[in-house]
Amino acid sequence: MAFSKKKNIETMANYQENPSSNAINSFANGTEITGEIKSSGDVRIDGKLTGNIDIKGKLVIGPTGHVEGDIACSNCDVSGKIIGKVVVSELLSLKASANVEGDMVTQKLSIEPGAVFSGTCKMNGKQTIQTSFSRPEKKDNQEIK
Repeated sequence: MAFSKKKNIETMANYQENPSSNAINSFANGTEITGEIKSSGDVRIDGKLTGNIDIKGKLVIGPTGHVEGDIACSNCDVSGKIIGKVVVSELLSLKASANVEGDMVTQKLSIEPGAVFSGTCKMNGKQTIQTSFSRPEKKDNQEIK
């Protein structure tokens, strides 16, 4: 089935008006990406990402997913591996096959038997968690850590 030029223009206009229209951004096992991901929608990772993730929606890291970098999102289901800080404003769920190396900050935490994490976990109860990362400004002759 072929789309007409008019239909493509209408679809693009609808997307531009509703950029978070229940779309799920996903990349499959065998895909490797180096860089930062920012999105207002949901993201599923079954491949490997080296870089930070900053999304407003839900992040799903599948059983073959591997992330090396810091994560900020509203909800997160982890079945794969994360190396880095994880900041979740609502629910962080570690499935049985999850492996997290790094600190976790969340409002709610669910851990299935078999999940592994190495680091600290801070739960903020009803406080609002800032889910965007910002690098501290470098001052004269001062190292950023």
